[in-house]
Amino acid sequence: MENTTWVANHTGRSDFDLVGLFSQSKHPALLCVVIFVVFLMALSGNTMLILLIHCDAHLHNPMYFFITQLSLMDVMYISVTVPKMLIDQVMGVNKISASECGMQMFLYLTLVGSEFFLLAAMAYDRYVAICHPLRYTILMNHRVCLILVSSCWLLGSVDGFMLTPVTMTFPFCRSREIHHFFCEVPAVMKLSCSDTSLYETLMYLCCVLMLLIPVTIISSSYSFILFTIHRMNSAEGRKKAFATCSSHMAVVILFYGAAVYTYMLPNSYHTPEKDMVVSVFYTIFTPVLNPLIYSLRNKDVTRALRKMLNVGFVFQETIT
Repeated sequence: MENTTWVANHTGRSDFDLVGLFSQSKHPALLCVVIFVVFLMALSGNTMLILLIHCDAHLHNPMYFFITQLSLMDVMYISVTVPKMLIDQVMGVNKISASECGMQMFLYLTLVGSEFFLLAAMAYDRYVAICHPLRYTILMNHRVCLILVSSCWLLGSVDGFMLTPVTMTFPFCRSREIHHFFCEVPAVMKLSCSDTSLYETLMYLCCVLMLLIPVTIISSSYSFILFTIHRMNSAEGRKKAFATCSSHMAVVILFYGAAVYTYMLPNSYHTPEKDMVVSVFYTIFTPVLNPLIYSLRNKDVTRALRKMLNVGFVFQETIT
C-alpha cells in the first residue's frame, strides 16, 4: 500500500485539487455570477472588436491588425481558465488531472508570453507611425506585420515548452491542493517535495528575459514618441498621438505590473490570497478592459461600430 501511494505521488498520475476563489468567498454563488458576467463581457467585447476590424476596410492597417491579435489572445487565455472554474463550481467538484493541468499551464504560458511580445510589437508600430509617418507603409507592410505576429506566437510557445514539462515532471509528494483557481507555475511548484531552487532561479532568469526584451522595446519606442509629440506644431496631432499612446501604455502597465509581481518578486511577498487576486486582475479583468480601451477611446472604431449598427437597423426595417 505504501509503495502504491509513493508511485502515485511521484508519477504525477493522481489528480490535483484546485482550491480557488470560491473557497475564499463568503458568497460563492454571487461571485460565480459576477465572474460569468465578466467572462461574457470579455468574449463579446473582444469578438465584436475582431469582427469590426475584419468587416470595416478603414480599419485594415497594421495597428488594428495587432489589436485583432491582442483580442484573439485575450479570448483564448480567458477561455483557458474561467470556464473550468465556473463549471467546477456549479458541479461541486474541484479536481483537475495532471494532463489537464499541464495543458492548461502550457496554453496559459504560451498566450501570456505571446502577449508580452505583441505589446512590444504594438509599441514599435506606434513609433514608426508617429516618428516616421512618410515611411510607415513601407516599414510596416503586410509581410513585416505577419513576421512580427508570427514571432510573438513563436516566442510565447517557447516559454510554454520550456516551463511546462519541467514543472510537471517534478515529484509532488505533499498535499495535492493547488491554492489557486488554475494551474499557474508558482502555485504548482509549491507542492513539490524536491529541491526546486535551481529551477526557480532559471525560471526567474527566463521571466526577466521575457520581460526585459519587450520592456526595452516599449520604453525606447515611447521615449522617441514622446520626444516627437513634444516637437509637433499641430495641437490636434499631439492630442491624437498622445491619446493613442496613452491607451496602449495603460494596457502595458496593467499587464506587465501583474506579471512582475507573480513571477519576479521573492516568495516573501506572496500569499495564496494575494496571488489569486493579482491573477484574477490580469487573467479575467484585463481581457475586458482591452476592448474598452481600444474602442471607446478610438474614433475610428466607434465610427465603424455606429456604421455597423446603422446597417443592421436599416436591414431590420427593410425586412419588417
